[in-house]
Amino acid sequence: MSERIIVTGGAGFIGSNIVAALNERGMDDILVVDELGRDEKWKNLVGLRFEDYQEKDEFRAAVQYDRLTAVDTVFHMGACSSTTETNASYLADNNYRFTRELCEWCLEHDVRFIYASSGATYGDGSKGYSDADDVTPTLQPLNMYGYSKHLFDLWALRKELFDRIVGLKYFNVFGPREDHKGDMRSVVNKAYQQIRDTGTVKLFKSYRPEYRDGEQVRDFVYVRDAVAVSLFFYDNRDVSGLFNCGTGRVRTWNDLVNAVFTAVGKPPKIEYIEMPESLRAKYQYHTQADITKLQEAGFNGDFTRLEDGVAEYVKTWLSVG
Repeated sequence: MSERIIVTGGAGFIGSNIVAALNERGMDDILVVDELGRDEKWKNLVGLRFEDYQEKDEFRAAVQYDRLTAVDTVFHMGACSSTTETNASYLADNNYRFTRELCEWCLEHDVRFIYASSGATYGDGSKGYSDADDVTPTLQPLNMYGYSKHLFDLWALRKELFDRIVGLKYFNVFGPREDHKGDMRSVVNKAYQQIRDTGTVKLFKSYRPEYRDGEQVRDFVYVRDAVAVSLFFYDNRDVSGLFNCGTGRVRTWNDLVNAVFTAVGKPPKIEYIEMPESLRAKYQYHTQADITKLQEAGFNGDFTRLEDGVAEYVKTWLSVG
């Protein structure tokens, strides 16, 4: 079978890093699918090797009319990832319906299908962070982005497809090639810019007494590790299912920002600001991937320590660009 690989969202954050990792393996028979528009996302493709580029709408039509040939694997990373997007109809179509169409095509043509779900499907975390199939239907996302991802997870679960496809619930991923994401950039990226411009980093105050300001916690994942998990399922085609993609460890926002200050060689200076009223009811105070299922599937890679990932990102990407 041809080794041609399709990466949707291939000019985006995780997608472009997947293309880079495939290039490192000497692979370039890759179709990059994206919607470049008018922003700076195109810069993520500079220096990468791929056979062709196609706009999302043209690609979606090719899927619907069965015009694709000789495809081995699809990494479906393309989605609207804005947690503040309010157009629910757009999210339902772009993140759920398009994913379903592409999945059905892959199943019909015996093509490996690996898609991006999200840690946002877990909502406030009150149901825990287990990716077990019996837990998935109980989850209640806090925003429409998380729900649009959850919709597909539920559909695939109902259709009993997780013995044939792979879903990855990426947690808080940071690293190179996220500059185009605007307000959806990682706090590492934003903090570096704030330190450079003002010397001070602003973080949201806490509105829950059990968390001090800046002590809200996340499962931060360096993008290189997120890609390693993704490629594990490319390499191991006998392993399928819905999996968390996180480190299994929690760190605070203060930890993260202090790591950025250390990387740039400046003393920490943090200002805690009011959170917009519109976000308070939707804010996650704790996320932590349960990676038991991922480990049992055979992934035994070491996740990069937060301080090491931040230092590498700052010194080899942010301070160079």
